[in-house]
Amino acid sequence: MKKPYPALLGALLSACTAGPDYSRPETAVPSSYAEPHLAAVPSEAQLGSWWTAFGDPELDRLIGRALAQNLDIATAASRIREARAEERVAGASALPSVTADSSITHQRISEHAIPLPPTSGGGGNGAGFGLPGSEFTTFRVGFDASWELDLFGKTRREIEAARARTGAAIWSHRDAEVSTAAEVASAYLALRSLQEQIGVAQSEVERQERSLKLVSARVRGGLVTGQDLEQQSAELSSAKAAVPPLRAEAEAQIHKIAVLTGDTPQALIAELGPAAASLPSPPEVPAGLPSDLLRRRPDIRAAERNLAAASAEIGVATADLYPRFSLSAAPALVSTALATLLEWGSRNFSGGAAVDWPIFNAGRTRARIDVRTAQQEQALLSYRKTILSALKDVEDSLARIDNDRRELGELEGALKSASRAEEIARTRYSGGLVTYSDVLQAQSRRIGLEMRALETRGAEARDTVALYKALGGGWTTTAQEGAEP
Repeated sequence: MKKPYPALLGALLSACTAGPDYSRPETAVPSSYAEPHLAAVPSEAQLGSWWTAFGDPELDRLIGRALAQNLDIATAASRIREARAEERVAGASALPSVTADSSITHQRISEHAIPLPPTSGGGGNGAGFGLPGSEFTTFRVGFDASWELDLFGKTRREIEAARARTGAAIWSHRDAEVSTAAEVASAYLALRSLQEQIGVAQSEVERQERSLKLVSARVRGGLVTGQDLEQQSAELSSAKAAVPPLRAEAEAQIHKIAVLTGDTPQALIAELGPAAASLPSPPEVPAGLPSDLLRRRPDIRAAERNLAAASAEIGVATADLYPRFSLSAAPALVSTALATLLEWGSRNFSGGAAVDWPIFNAGRTRARIDVRTAQQEQALLSYRKTILSALKDVEDSLARIDNDRRELGELEGALKSASRAEEIARTRYSGGLVTYSDVLQAQSRRIGLEMRALETRGAEARDTVALYKALGGGWTTTAQEGAEP
């Protein structure tokens, strides 16, 4: 039959643990998202490496490099190691401490002094007294041990708080992975969108140059006036002016990606500068249920662990209301002769117990409890706010994606109409039925719509990345983090 004593001891210790016992707060979330979305539930594999759904090997490689080399992620990993060390520090307080102590003391007593006990506790002349004018050497080898009994759970609460902070550090590390993967993907997709816009802008420059040659020939033939030539020259200059800002923004995105991957800003210019790939099409993202966020979002999990740590800190402060019991012992070997130091008769021992109970400290302990209670309330509010912010992030991303698709559909229809209108205007201009201004107006509408369509495609891709991030995608458990907190 199993003895009940260990269970009884555990129950007594639990009953004597100061402060509130923590339980994860219940939080009500909507049963579904309000914005249009794919109702299927995403798998862990889909969310863990969501960027592969874009089907772009270069994007996969860049995110892999960033997850391995990003400095923010490395800093977060270092904070995990710091938190685990703090956990060991807290756990050490529950165990006795032992220190080795050895000394050699030489003493001479004044000839004009009264007999005194040797200060080191050893023998001497007479019955354990040092006589005036005597001198002697004392050898001592021993240990000092002390142990504070954790009767009211202060150390247990400190360990509980340290473990919760370790969990928060782990989830913060995962949140850094989520943010880094999303930032790299967003910058990469922005780069590809800009490079497509640069391609369109350069094609337009070439087209304007051909138009300038055509108009120049018509002016020389007396078919049109010099006004048409000046207008076409202005359009060519305007088309050329549109290219440098796009290139500057594209280079800035390359610099950003390089820094996110732990490299210098110029490290990826040769690799990403040429527009070797087009903007990948964004995938359909299954949003799942709002309740999934409580499990998946690292920032929510980190906030919950911080709340648990704040709750345990109340117990640490509350334990100071109760007495502190400690035991001490100091076994040693003491002798005035090194040859007899290890003999049984040289043993020396002292031990004791102490109680430390603050009677009056002007309300300092109660005030410290109030401080910890207020901090726990703030951690709870932060936890709830994090959940609301997560829900907002998902709803915002779903709304943007839906509107991006609607806008893109309208723009593609308008672009087809604008292209046909431009062709008609050029044909009529060639026949002398309209002025060159009509051609330029039709051309300007077509160029504007084409650039807007490219921008909207890029926005849809980046908003898809934002949705993956809002859903908490982009982290996996690693050996560095260890077990699930």
